[in-house]
Amino acid sequence: MAHRYFTSEIQGDQAFLRGQEANHLARVLRAQPGQQVLLCDGRGTDYQAEILAADPAEISLRILESHPSDSEPGVAVTLYVGYPKQDKLEWIIQKGVELGAARIVPFFCRSCVAKPKKEEDKNQRYQRIALEAAKQSGRGMVPTVELPLSYNQLLQRLAGHDAALFCYERGGRPLKDCIAGAKDIAIITGPEGGFFPE
Repeated sequence: MAHRYFTSEIQGDQAFLRGQEANHLARVLRAQPGQQVLLCDGRGTDYQAEILAADPAEISLRILESHPSDSEPGVAVTLYVGYPKQDKLEWIIQKGVELGAARIVPFFCRSCVAKPKKEEDKNQRYQRIALEAAKQSGRGMVPTVELPLSYNQLLQRLAGHDAALFCYERGGRPLKDCIAGAKDIAIITGPEGGFFPE
């Protein structure tokens, strides 16, 4: 699979890579003018681009063509995750992105072992994990990892989805009956302690 580079700096037929993306392409892959690369705007559009100038601080490119990313699912899935203990949320974010989630939203509830602590700082790391997982799995967008919600906030958000699937060990309806015709689906998983019956 070709390397994918995410940038929001695309205007007309020009694009720029800066920071880590530029440094990786210039130093590690030894990019040269004339080489072609695949750019992604992070919102579902892929661009074939030619390198005009390669410097570790900035790479300038010319857009050759663009098209909607064919790696994005036709259904928007938001994964609501009961906040797990230790660093398991990082693994959940990585796998959720690889499986096609559009958004990952942790939440705290009564059975969570973990407690809120420095969530803004953690969220920056979680966004980097989502970016790396999107690049690794060939995604055309970078899913958002939101700050944790309370359980009541989670319940209020569910009304905005076409379907909500609660992963509950006591059973329910068949999956195909729950999501028929849905274009925006919420999947809710509990923490290690599960959900209380009420």
